[in-house]
Amino acid sequence: MRQNGLYGRRPPRFRKTTDSNHDRPVAANVLDRDFSASSPDRKWVGDITYVWTAQGWLYLAVIIDLFSRRVVGWAVADHMRAELAVNALKMALGRRCPPTALVHHSDRGTQYASSEYQQALEAAEATCSMSRTGNCWDNAVAESFFATLKKELIHRYRWLDRRDAAKAIAEYIEVFYNNHRLHSSLGYVSPAEFEALNSTPLPADMAA
Repeated sequence: MRQNGLYGRRPPRFRKTTDSNHDRPVAANVLDRDFSASSPDRKWVGDITYVWTAQGWLYLAVIIDLFSRRVVGWAVADHMRAELAVNALKMALGRRCPPTALVHHSDRGTQYASSEYQQALEAAEATCSMSRTGNCWDNAVAESFFATLKKELIHRYRWLDRRDAAKAIAEYIEVFYNNHRLHSSLGYVSPAEFEALNSTPLPADMAA
């Protein structure tokens, strides 16, 4: 292989992001793997992943709308404290102003079971839903997004520091993924286009 200029690719480093071994209250699995949604901001899923850089780990929390698969909120940090997940949720709530019928699904990690996160959900009048212990399929859409992100961006480069990785992630989500990446589950349009095509126009008396 070396004579032909070929080298084996090292497997990515692994870092556990879900710590469900805690004594905080957990919610039932209200979502129950029903990843369909009839309109925007009815069902959100949240999760956390990690990116290795030469400077150390960078952690990414996201909130995804199941209607359009759009990443409506995200945050990065050099830690996995509840603040990381809360910041992603605050971005999503600030951008979307969801109705009180919102179902929010996540794993049972300490970040999502924390009092800070639960208070934010309660203030938004959202229904909390959590995966069963050790069952990644209960949050398959978030897992699929992370797999796509790592395949299309993260694993293609060597990240020298967290700032460069964070900048690239922001551009991937906001410029490419939400606005240009085509999804087979959406009929091969982007999340932004899917929302535009399926938006309900205001009545004439309200649009004026």
